[in-house]
Amino acid sequence: SATSRVVFSVFCVTRRSRWRKYDVELQRCHAESLPVEFGDYHPLKPIMVTDTKTRRGARKGSTSSSSSSSSSAAPDPLSSMLDGTDPLSMFAAASNEWTFVTSVQDLGRKRKEKEDDAVGPDFESWSAKRGEILARFTTTEKLSIVRKAQAPGSSAVSEKVRTRLEELDDLEEGSQRELLNLSQQDYANRIEELNQSLKEAWASDQKVKALKIVIQCSKLLSDTSVIQFYPSKFVLITDILDTFGECRRSLPDSPHNVNDTAKETCLNWFYKIASIRELLPRLYVEAAILKCNRFLNKSGIQDTLPRLTSMIRGIGDPLVAAYARAYLCRVGMEVAPHLKDSLNRNFFDLLGTFRQISGESVQNQLVMQRVEVPEYLTLYSPAINWILQCIAYRAPEPLLTEMMERCKTLGNNALLLNSVMRAFRPEFVAARATDFICMIKDCDEAGFPKHLLFGSLGRSLACADPPESERLTILNEAWKVITKVRSPRDYISCAEIWVEFTCRHFTKREVNTVLADIIKHMTPDRAFEDAYTQLQSVIRKILTYFHDFSVLFSMERFLPFLDMFQKDSVRVEVCRSIMEVFIKHQVEPTRDPVILNAMLHICKTMHDSVNALTLEDEKRSLALLIIGFIRMVSFGRDFEQQLSFCVEARATFCNLEPVLVQLIHTVNQLSMETRRVMRGNHSRKTAAFVRACAAYSFITIPSLSSIFSRLSLCLLSAQVALANQCLSQADAFFKAAVSILPEVPRSISVEGKLRSSESFLLDFINNFLATLLVVPDHPEHGVLYLVRGLLNMVQDYTWEDNSDAKVRVYISALPLLAAMSQETYIYSIPKVDSNETLYGGDPKFLSEINKLCETLIGQILDHLKVLGRDENTRRQGALAFSLFGVLVSHGDLRNNKLSQLTVNLWNLSHKHGYCDTRISVRTLEHIKHQAQQPDMAHLTDTVQRLALQTRT
Repeated sequence: SATSRVVFSVFCVTRRSRWRKYDVELQRCHAESLPVEFGDYHPLKPIMVTDTKTRRGARKGSTSSSSSSSSSAAPDPLSSMLDGTDPLSMFAAASNEWTFVTSVQDLGRKRKEKEDDAVGPDFESWSAKRGEILARFTTTEKLSIVRKAQAPGSSAVSEKVRTRLEELDDLEEGSQRELLNLSQQDYANRIEELNQSLKEAWASDQKVKALKIVIQCSKLLSDTSVIQFYPSKFVLITDILDTFGECRRSLPDSPHNVNDTAKETCLNWFYKIASIRELLPRLYVEAAILKCNRFLNKSGIQDTLPRLTSMIRGIGDPLVAAYARAYLCRVGMEVAPHLKDSLNRNFFDLLGTFRQISGESVQNQLVMQRVEVPEYLTLYSPAINWILQCIAYRAPEPLLTEMMERCKTLGNNALLLNSVMRAFRPEFVAARATDFICMIKDCDEAGFPKHLLFGSLGRSLACADPPESERLTILNEAWKVITKVRSPRDYISCAEIWVEFTCRHFTKREVNTVLADIIKHMTPDRAFEDAYTQLQSVIRKILTYFHDFSVLFSMERFLPFLDMFQKDSVRVEVCRSIMEVFIKHQVEPTRDPVILNAMLHICKTMHDSVNALTLEDEKRSLALLIIGFIRMVSFGRDFEQQLSFCVEARATFCNLEPVLVQLIHTVNQLSMETRRVMRGNHSRKTAAFVRACAAYSFITIPSLSSIFSRLSLCLLSAQVALANQCLSQADAFFKAAVSILPEVPRSISVEGKLRSSESFLLDFINNFLATLLVVPDHPEHGVLYLVRGLLNMVQDYTWEDNSDAKVRVYISALPLLAAMSQETYIYSIPKVDSNETLYGGDPKFLSEINKLCETLIGQILDHLKVLGRDENTRRQGALAFSLFGVLVSHGDLRNNKLSQLTVNLWNLSHKHGYCDTRISVRTLEHIKHQAQQPDMAHLTDTVQRLALQTRT
């Protein structure tokens, strides 16, 4: 249209002088490049405006009318964009204006699927490398950044049209303010602010402002004043470029799906970018929206990539050019991963810039910034590594051979060789490991340290195996170089990598040699204190391949290697990792003195780290590891040696209570194993041994702080002592348990919450009562002295208010006393004479039992009366029914008084209707069934007097 021609001609006249200068510049810099063929929509080519009246009639700001012709003026796309109406961002909502062609859609979809398949999850993304680069390339130098002053806006469309070119000039030449003396963190924060400003500007439809921000940030990539920080600066600024690119990438699969208005607006974006005066921002911004070329032309990306690749040749600084190529390759892999030619051209162009590194310009810059050449060369690594990763991705093996030949052509350039080894598949590199070593040996040591090259080679060999016949030669050649590295930091970084290769393919002899060399290098001046991370990695790699701890601990230098971990937290962490591997892989119990001594040393290190400030979770974790070790120690039939080990372990691990508990269990198990071996017939020697075991437990238990641990272990140890006919030792344990019971608190902590201890105490007492049946009375004490002592303790214990626990203990004691009155006890311990044998049914003994039963029943009935007075009828009924069940099961109901008491208890339990009817019915059926037995006929009369009652 006429208006478009006028505006475009003004645009061209304004920029013609600049373009002429750019053309001269590109012609000079690209003298060796191939001719560039522009696509149909290249920004520097004139366009023919066709009739778009019908589609443009509804555009905002249109000046067309119903009487205008097909060549009538159309609104300028830039003015529409400045007014907030950007068809490029809005075309998705105007799908009804597009013409869709099914066949083209299908082709576009298939092509897109093919391209997506070109990059799979096995390709390491840039985001995975980003953090590593930021952490590695840091500086303490002060940085500067230019902040763009904001120009006042205008709301009139006509004014925007007039001032459009002035704003673009202001973009490059306008007022600026430089922020100086920024720290690295301040610089990163400022870049992040710009990133957020870009997002906000785009979200608020301020597209020109967003473009200004991204151009201004791109200019910063030409600044190498703090050259050590340049790779990190590249990462931060390309984050902004990525944000800008993502804002414009919601595109259809094919340009056929886009109307001419949207294409024209997109084209104007490329005009703006083409008008940027400086080469570097022009290049970066166009690369950021590279995918938009598909919006204009089917082959837009394919045509643009070679042109941008050639433009990079105009960048004078080789470091800046290398990262520009890396960014172009990164964008290319995202939008067109199948276009490998562009990747190769970028890489070959990069090779051509290596001679600039030794040029006067770069050398003067390094002298000015006091940067050594090896340090400078490492700055190229992220860029070269990325470009080669893109090239090597799913590349055939012959390509590696070609790259190796190119390295040789360049005189075995160490920087390039390092990147080649890191980029290609480890299998390819491992197969040529010997060739790579020869190339490394021919590299210049001054330019790029050889130990870094061997480090890269070692990473590949850790993932893939070289030919078996070459492995020893490879290790020897590598270690000749590594051991000569003087810097402890550089040495351990490389040695850590090759430890895995050594462990993977060689024996303990070679690994021991490597450990000795590491100790030799890292001990002087306590260099190990700055290398704990790498030293821990060495330990992990050794543990990965050596699971036979007899072999591991037989290495002379392994324990001295552990001694280098002198920081407590690190030392404990290393010991923990060793213990975890031991517990996981040590299948059979061991008695190997080498293993035991080493593991005791490691466990003691963990134990000694415990102090008053150690968290309970940490204590528990360490205790579990030590317990795992103790369980794996076995001396077979040498029981005395096993006991001696437990004695030593008790002294060593006295601060971890769970470990002491495990030791007591271990000793009790040792006693029972002795009994099994002797088949219950102890000799004088084994009898003395099991008594020694009992003494061990008796001495150790009081040191425990948990009262329920003490109670349960006293009872368990007493049962073990009884099983081994150690009556006096068992008696001592029982007395100890009774003496501990008054100390039981009324509440205990369970998983961090306070709970009543009553239920735990009742469980223990019931277990205790069941054991007392087989415990013979002491000849020097009265009848049933242990039972009486336990019941007296229950009587004196301070129970909770409104608690029925004491009465429930009395009810539980009645079955015990009934069992004791039998001529033959229901269970016994071999070779231990219980009271059935000692008393032989003596009437005096039975009389004592009856008196105790009467006392207990009296106490229970008194408590039921108190509950009745307090109207606690539910509790009264429950206790009455419990006592009823005990009397029916264990009492002699031929006694009229007892029979009447049973009936009264039944009635009392059902008086208020709280008793479960189903339980009552089943109880009656059971009693009726029992009454049918020949010697239980007396129950018939009792059951006839038991009736079901309900609350009225």
